[in-house]
Amino acid sequence: MNIHTGNRDPLSFLPLTTVEFEILLSVAGECRHGYAIMQDVEARSAGTLSLLPGTLYRAIGRLLADGLIEERDAPPGSDSTDERRRYYRLTPLGQDVSELEARRLARQVRTARARRLLRGEA
Repeated sequence: MNIHTGNRDPLSFLPLTTVEFEILLSVAGECRHGYAIMQDVEARSAGTLSLLPGTLYRAIGRLLADGLIEERDAPPGSDSTDERRRYYRLTPLGQDVSELEARRLARQVRTARARRLLRGEA
């Protein structure tokens, strides 16, 4: 985990909502604009989670206000000429919170496996 979290305890943000965590996952690898985040979430969830614009941008507003993501300029080589398009990426605090949330969810999955709640798995 990074140490660049200032005086904000990353644990204080947990648990994240599904939408918040999906957005953080989407911008973890690269800067993305809102529509690209929506497409990424839908693709990774095999269509089981579709973010509507209002839901997406309210969550982005919360993540920005909490300092978990930040707005960035369009990345070099992007095909966007739309000046209204905003790009987002994880902050160091967002990275720490995302890691903690992923570990929390992994513990839940281990428990589900141990209690044989996942069919077809030992």
